[in-house]
Amino acid sequence: MIFGIDYTTWWFLVFGGVISGYAILDGFDLGAGAMHLFLKKEESRRIALNAIGPVWDGNEVWLVIGGGALFAGFPVAYAAIFSAFYVPFMIFIVGLIYRGVAIEFRSKETGRIWRASWDFVYFFSCTVVTLSLGLMLGNVALGIPLDTNHEFAGNWLDFFNPFSILVAITTLALFMMHGAIFLTMKTEGRLFTKTTLLARNFTIFFVIAFTLNSLYTLLYIPHLSDRIRSNPQFFILPVIMVLAVANIPRQLTKGYYRAAFVSSAITIATLLITVAVEVFPYLVFAPNNPANSITISNGASSEKTMGLLLTIALLGTPLVATYTAFVFWTFKGKVKLDETSY
Repeated sequence: MIFGIDYTTWWFLVFGGVISGYAILDGFDLGAGAMHLFLKKEESRRIALNAIGPVWDGNEVWLVIGGGALFAGFPVAYAAIFSAFYVPFMIFIVGLIYRGVAIEFRSKETGRIWRASWDFVYFFSCTVVTLSLGLMLGNVALGIPLDTNHEFAGNWLDFFNPFSILVAITTLALFMMHGAIFLTMKTEGRLFTKTTLLARNFTIFFVIAFTLNSLYTLLYIPHLSDRIRSNPQFFILPVIMVLAVANIPRQLTKGYYRAAFVSSAITIATLLITVAVEVFPYLVFAPNNPANSITISNGASSEKTMGLLLTIALLGTPLVATYTAFVFWTFKGKVKLDETSY
């Protein structure tokens, strides 16, 4: 126990922080890819690719850390989630593979059909990966059926329910907004004007999607807002998120693009924190029989393992964060194409 908080709660916070880091960092990569076909000119697409070129693979490190944290800290939940989401996870992994292949292969040939084909693969893979993430997040928040052995007791087609589909669309809108804002910091000239307009349009898209998602949740899934209703102090989370979203077009209009990007990142973080607050202490809620649910207690590793993991996390996570900051600092500024560019 540290500062009066047990190890399992700390590890839940660590896992949530790592997933938030991945969503913020790889979110703008995926968003830039999902909006790739909105850029019509060859030069514009090359600049957009080179904007994420130095960072996209490093950002995925946070996904690896998140998977490792879940496996090491909550092995029971890891087994249930990965077996339940086997099909969506395979689609997700294949999408990540083809995204990397598209980025690397696109500029190897100068043919128009070659590049147009890989542009579509890049767009499609980023879109599919984002929708898969949203679909899985929606189902984790909603809950999945488990038996008494904490094993998946449903059908993977059940994942395509209205709530999870709305979450997937909202995630896509959020990442496209995030990616467009990132590109405003990396572009200039006519492309900069284009990305600024897209950032504003995708902000509207996100607000509409999130509003519909929130209304559906309040009307049909009230248990996902029980904790905020019973603990008014948590009301600060949606307030922060609304202010952050409202600040995005304001900062874009003023030309403060980094501030707009920070506001977008805060939006992602507060959304995930809100989900974490609502599902806690469940890691996997079983709506068919709540007694079969996996919590941070019955799904955790031993206390000794948790203590060791926290020590490793305290040493390793700052190193990864430092590396990430170094890469962003090294490749800061506007993108300039040269002979080494994609």
